[in-house]
Amino acid sequence: MPTGFSLIFAASLFLLLLDCCSGSFVGVCYGRSADDLPTPDKVAQLVQLHKIKYVRIYDSNIQVLKAFANTGIELMIGVPNSDLLSFSQFQSNADSWLKNSVLPYYPATKITYITVGAEVTESPNNASSFVVPAMTNVLTALKKLGLHKKIKVSSTHSLGVLSRSFPPSAGAFNSSHAHFLKPMLEFLAENQSPFMIDIYPYYAYRDSRSKVSLDYALFDASSEVIDPNTGLLYTNMFDAQIDAIYFALMALNFRTIKVMVTETGWPSKGSPKETAATPDNAQTYNTNLIRHVINNTGTPAKPGEELDVYIFSLFNENRKPGLESERNWGLFYPDQTSVYSLDFTGRGAVDMTTEANITKSNGTTWCIASSKASQIDLQNAIDWACGPGNVDCTAIQPSQPCFEPDNLASHASFAFNSYYQQNGASDVACSFGGTGVKVDKDPSYDKCIYMRAGSNKTVTSNTTAMSTSSSSLNGNSSSIFTFLLVTCLFALMHIQRY
Repeated sequence: MPTGFSLIFAASLFLLLLDCCSGSFVGVCYGRSADDLPTPDKVAQLVQLHKIKYVRIYDSNIQVLKAFANTGIELMIGVPNSDLLSFSQFQSNADSWLKNSVLPYYPATKITYITVGAEVTESPNNASSFVVPAMTNVLTALKKLGLHKKIKVSSTHSLGVLSRSFPPSAGAFNSSHAHFLKPMLEFLAENQSPFMIDIYPYYAYRDSRSKVSLDYALFDASSEVIDPNTGLLYTNMFDAQIDAIYFALMALNFRTIKVMVTETGWPSKGSPKETAATPDNAQTYNTNLIRHVINNTGTPAKPGEELDVYIFSLFNENRKPGLESERNWGLFYPDQTSVYSLDFTGRGAVDMTTEANITKSNGTTWCIASSKASQIDLQNAIDWACGPGNVDCTAIQPSQPCFEPDNLASHASFAFNSYYQQNGASDVACSFGGTGVKVDKDPSYDKCIYMRAGSNKTVTSNTTAMSTSSSSLNGNSSSIFTFLLVTCLFALMHIQRY
């Protein structure tokens, strides 16, 4: 009896520990509207090389499912709009699809979501009336096999599903879609599935430059947009659009449905009129997006709320119709070289074509601000390091040892180095979007001592403890983590004694 109780107790604590430490993730959409892409096997290798753990595909292609078997990568697969009618009419169609197209590769291929239809309200042949019946039949097929709790069913939407998105608090669903939205939302709430939305601040900026600033669209805004109804402050369009969805859901009394972003990104090339479609802007948007998500920042209306996001897309796709930008959303060219640098850890930009720049340096090195960095970039980097980056910036406050000289370069150097040393002194940890550089000369001066490898805090004099809500939260999470881990270990030790 003691052994059984202890085992259950330890297992429960371990599950609680895992849940406590879960967080938002960033995945990538693997579209295949191209005639020059590498084989699925090579794609799976590329994805593993860059430690991408979540991938969305738009169908259930057998070669792709085979390629991702035994990789540990979580896959979101899809039922195309063209199949909605047949799936909605007969349960047997959903059953046979699951039996023939999914089961032979599961669980070796880790399928976790099935999207039934994609942006149906935007398709020429509006198939929205078929979506919920098709979703229901897919779920029933999963239930027959006992997989309905392991594989979630939902459908993706464009932001056009809203009739109003600004201010966010006035977010509302388009009444013309009510005939299928209401039963869909009931389905999602009942089955604890997420509301999936495709969000593109790029289009909002491109089509409304007089109303939307580029910095606001890129997460780089120095000013804030205030929601007049709630007083909430927005520093980027992504958060505003997400909150518009939350408020639209709440307006219909659906308060428990989580939101998942199944597409977002920024094109690296466009037609002559698409001047914002550049590699620099694409890198800036996706880098800032990843940091925002990985740090579990949440949104103004839902601070700290987990929000999983898929970046569109893995490759440039040369067969996509429309403007030039439509064919240039990829992180990689078809030859598997990177379009621009990106780091999925959320710590900064890194060249995705090589692993040479993520190795640790041999000697003692420090990270300081680049002399070429702009004042705006330095300020943004300081704000991130001292906020989401969890650096203790007490020493650069007034009357503290590293406050003088009172300029951004000096303050940024201290913050950069602290983050760099706390995160393994790797090249990635000294990137800061290109504003950080490594040096082999100790930048310490007077009583301002810079952290170095092997130390876990900066040595300064006359340093007072400054607590913020962020540091308190991180401290509490760390304490909870430690408590649960130690308790779990003690329980396991107790089991071994019996």
